This record gives sequence, structure tokens and C-alpha cells, in this order.
Amino acid sequence: QVQLVESGGGLVQAGGSLRLSCAASGSIAIIRAVAWYRQAPGKQREWVATITSGGRTNHADSLKGRFTISRDNAKNTVYLQMNSLEPEDTAVYYCATGPMNIATLELYEYDYWGQGTQVTVSS
Repeated sequence: QVQLVESGGGLVQAGGSLRLSCAASGSIAIIRAVAWYRQAPGKQREWVATITSGGRTNHADSLKGRFTISRDNAKNTVYLQMNSLEPEDTAVYYCATGPMNIATLELYEYDYWGQGTQVTVSS
């Protein structure tokens, strides 16, 4: 079993920044990749970024340059740094683990999910 706990969401003005955290616990040795997803009201879930256990990263093309995924192995935590936030970034952000497409790093199955953290960007 793996537990994922997101934190760091909140209300921010457009142009601001937030850093989200995804803390993993439990059987973390089985984790091959951690991904961030987001879901806005009335919209489909959207993949944001992935980081593998080997340190490879990939980000959704539309978010490259503004969002950056990273990790701190000592803290078993994956981060999502979000800069130049826009109202369209408003969503609940989730982290998840599971097997991934080795080319794009998007997860194609989901083993574990966190509870999500709300990000609201005001205009």
C-alpha cells in the first residue's frame, strides 16, 4: 500500500506562484513514477507532469515553461512548482502513481491517488 498526501494549494492572484507537494508513505519502493493531474469543474481530468524513480520528467506541452515537477528523495516528496498562474489553472490537483507510457511518461493505469488539493487563481 502507498499513501499519497497533497498539500500546498490555495488562493493566488493571476501571475503568482504556488508549490504543491505530494508526500508518499508506505511501500514507496514499489513506486516507479509519480504524476500530477488536475481536474477543473465540468472538465476532464488532465495530465500535468510525471517524474520517474530514475529522475526522468515530462510535462504537458501546454504547461511547459510554467510548471516544473521535481522530487526530494530524502523526504519522499514530489513537488509541482507552478509559476505565472492563470485563472485557467484553477482546479483540484492530484498526485498519482502507476505504470506509465515510457515515451510520454503519462500513466496508463492508476494504482494510488491522493485526496487532491484545491488551487484557485483569481483574475
